[in-house]
Amino acid sequence: MTYQADDGRYERQPYNRSGRSGLKLPAVSLGLWHNFGDTRPIENSRSILRRAFDLGVTHFDLANNYGVPYGSAETNFGRILSEDFTPYRDELIISTKAGYDMWPGPYGEWGSRKYVLASLDQSLRRMGLDYVDIFYSHRPDPQTPLEETMGALDRAVRSGKALYAGISNYSAEQTAQAARIMRELGTPLLIHQPSYSMINRWIEDGLLDAVEEAGMGCIVFSPLAQGLLTDRYLDGVPADSRAATSRFLSADRIDLDLARGLDEIARGRGQTLAQMALSWTLRDPRVTSVLIGASSVRQLEDNVACVDGPAFTEDELAAIDKITEGYTAR
Repeated sequence: MTYQADDGRYERQPYNRSGRSGLKLPAVSLGLWHNFGDTRPIENSRSILRRAFDLGVTHFDLANNYGVPYGSAETNFGRILSEDFTPYRDELIISTKAGYDMWPGPYGEWGSRKYVLASLDQSLRRMGLDYVDIFYSHRPDPQTPLEETMGALDRAVRSGKALYAGISNYSAEQTAQAARIMRELGTPLLIHQPSYSMINRWIEDGLLDAVEEAGMGCIVFSPLAQGLLTDRYLDGVPADSRAATSRFLSADRIDLDLARGLDEIARGRGQTLAQMALSWTLRDPRVTSVLIGASSVRQLEDNVACVDGPAFTEDELAAIDKITEGYTAR
């Protein structure tokens, strides 16, 4: 059946300006890291993407090596984009990244101009696009001058293959340096994408200040700490859970007392633990958007509903701080 977007899609969630730019992003964006590769049914991916857009999610976030095998998330997204979203392309923000390993040899990862620009060309071919809206340096390269990596981002924008440039996983100091270089080149950085959650607060130690000072937005990933901040583990570790099956999360990281304590606060707010964890990341006005993943339409709907939650009281924030004090997402 031909897809037709819901007429009320822009009434479902707020849109926040990314730093001092003219671009607004939905409060909740959809990341395609885990659930859109060839190991997942494409019709399930299609249903999630359709429902996300109907709920006002206009931003779809990818990277060159997302999916199993590498590149498959972009390929599958490109197919769905062509079949379902072509009439809506100008309503979408599509992002991708280059930085982690993608192909063999010395030019297949990190931050050289050779790799960054070749990766962007490959991503565009996989998705069937002339340009992406945001192109990121996925991580800093300790052996490549920052001027070279930023110069590649500047070239990507000036060539018309990307509308905006961003960085991900950069420290506060690296962010300030990168922002200065890009300003001098005439292509200011739009946004930074770091990890952030109630139990992973590293960006509060200078990075949010650096982002604000540079006039950048901030979009955070892993707000649910790979599922730790959901009701998935309130009664232990299910055999089919990510903690039992994924290399990104191990069972020894599960803290039942922490999860149950936070869940009690969430229920008092009329939210699930996941919804509260997402709302919590958005409490700081410097956070433009939060990235969620979704393996089903139901999970997507539950998580997007975080925007309907109440504002946090000082007592709630203090209680959350007390429960999470000393915990690190190790």
